[in-house]
Amino acid sequence: MSPPSRLRRAPYKLSHLLDHRLQIYALAASAAGVSLLALAEPSEAKIVYTKAHKVIGTNGLYPLDLNHDGTIDFLIQQQGYPFSSSGHNGLGARGAFGNAVQGSNLLASALNQGARIGPRQRFISSTGTFGAVMFNVVCTVDTGCSSEGKWTNVSNRYLGLRFRIHGKTHYGWARLSVTVMPQGHTITATLTGYAYETVPNQGIHAGQTHGADTLLTNSEANSSESAGPNTGPTGWALQPASLGRLARGVQYVPLGREP
Repeated sequence: MSPPSRLRRAPYKLSHLLDHRLQIYALAASAAGVSLLALAEPSEAKIVYTKAHKVIGTNGLYPLDLNHDGTIDFLIQQQGYPFSSSGHNGLGARGAFGNAVQGSNLLASALNQGARIGPRQRFISSTGTFGAVMFNVVCTVDTGCSSEGKWTNVSNRYLGLRFRIHGKTHYGWARLSVTVMPQGHTITATLTGYAYETVPNQGIHAGQTHGADTLLTNSEANSSESAGPNTGPTGWALQPASLGRLARGVQYVPLGREP
């Protein structure tokens, strides 16, 4: 039996105009939601860490290739010689053209583990052949010896590094221990590891080896290699076959050339 006519209700139909507006609204809301999600999702940090144990002795040099692309990003070098009454002896870090070392007044900072390395810190652009001074002593017959630098007899300190990959700025660190004998006659630096952040313009903490702020202890080393006197290459770019030879050290590298 059919229900009385007064109980029947015809299906409610939206006007064509209203239905069209609702569809547009739904599409707009959906697009906005996707856009907000995309904006809210940060770039995932990925840090590349390399263990090392490289000894840089008298007139030694180590070419640091942070991202292993065959191009030197920084030179960590010891220049000078043991002396009695006059001369100079120093340790410095110089970046390739466009790269820089964290610090101020030409002195490289000796960062503690966990220190921030990023866009808001001060960096020293490469000037001269020595770069940022880690330690330097100058002696003359008239005035005696004077020294400068923040890397005198330190263990497991960090160089803050800013460098470029395909024209984009990246940040990283290098961990070193430095021993300075009395009056700076002998300087020995040991590189024990280095890392960089693969996301452009994203900072890193000294000692950080993973995307999260997980800091590794300062006791790793998986290889041994010395850097001592040798002959230098003609530029910054290295062929894979020559990298090992240069890593053993050079006495002089022409640093004025830019890529």
